[in-house]
Amino acid sequence: MGGRAASGDGGPTAGDGAARAPRLERGRGALGPALELVHTGRAPTRAVLTAELGVTRATAGAVAAELEALGLIRIDARPSAAAGSQGRPSHRLSVAEDGPVVLAAQVHADGYRAALVGLGGRIVATTPGCEIIDPDPADVLRSVVEAGIRLLETSGRRCVGAGLAVPSAVAEPEGTALNPLHLAWPAGSKVRQIFADCVREAALGIPAFTANDVNLAALAEHRHGAGRGARDLLCVATGHRGVGGALVLDGRLHTGSSGLALEVGHLTVNPEGRPCHCGSRGCLDVEADPLAFLTAAGRTPDPDGSLLEQAHGLLREAPDDLGVRRAVETLVDRLGLGLAGLVNILNPDRIILGGLHRTLLDAAPERLRAVVADRSLWGRSGGVPILACTLDHNSLVGAAELAWQPVLDDPLAALAEA
Repeated sequence: MGGRAASGDGGPTAGDGAARAPRLERGRGALGPALELVHTGRAPTRAVLTAELGVTRATAGAVAAELEALGLIRIDARPSAAAGSQGRPSHRLSVAEDGPVVLAAQVHADGYRAALVGLGGRIVATTPGCEIIDPDPADVLRSVVEAGIRLLETSGRRCVGAGLAVPSAVAEPEGTALNPLHLAWPAGSKVRQIFADCVREAALGIPAFTANDVNLAALAEHRHGAGRGARDLLCVATGHRGVGGALVLDGRLHTGSSGLALEVGHLTVNPEGRPCHCGSRGCLDVEADPLAFLTAAGRTPDPDGSLLEQAHGLLREAPDDLGVRRAVETLVDRLGLGLAGLVNILNPDRIILGGLHRTLLDAAPERLRAVVADRSLWGRSGGVPILACTLDHNSLVGAAELAWQPVLDDPLAALAEA
């Protein structure tokens, strides 16, 4: 998520042989930070790159040229000048549209999807969503990888890594899915190892990574979406079932001592509410997800269809229905109560909402903000911005960020190994 120190041109004296080394060799440590700046859109020009890295213009130019030679970025040496501007415009930098990709996948209660994602968080190709989830995680993840291979064969692109998003807390360092309740997978499934084995069996020769889907959504939104620029970002989302949360602190994803931080789905927001899978009652997980919305609206869910799509469809087709309006108010009040508690504890500078919660924010923005402000000390003191997530398939993009991270850390080493 950034935070790496960029190397400059200081160090050896003029009499040292090291000082006479080529400029790129002295700036090689800046390759990763430079790539991340372009990847996240924070260095659209060479002039900005120079300032952000704290190096000379010549070193920044050499670093950018090396990244272009690696096929990762493109340099426009003759950009058009803005109207009324003076002087020669700085070279423009962008990610290479025809560069390498990573294989990203998301598994959820209603199926899975695989995609190829380039730098900049750009989805290059994606499979249609599969709506069948086998109770054996190895079978599902093998199908995911096979779908990704078909995309790679069609695209002809070089693949440098694979990332997987799952709707479960993923314990570290083992990479086990502790509670994949809505997938019917065994608790404690070793999803990271299973996914890595499937990638290895496919002879892709790339590293594989796995993490919780909402954590990855927050990572993607922080780098490319509604969370960009936030220092302490709280993300809360409900997708196909349940409610998840994630936290970016000081620009870095916070996962706790063993990967299990911010299980916000198990905040109690209705003490007399529905029994929760965790053993408690009235948790956000069962009081503010698509099933809870459909129930509150007086609708009987179709067990063979996506609950998320049914909830979205109801909001889209019958927004003025009395039952739907009451369901919106009920879920907004429960969600606001949970958010207020989190604001009091975490004091974030921005909240972003995903999945059905994004739609609820659109339906009743003032009501939600009022509930949070009324229950939150920090809300009363000025308010915390509450925004909708802006990326489509943000968990997929976040899974891609996992796979891109080794390249962002050390482009030369990562590309040599891939």
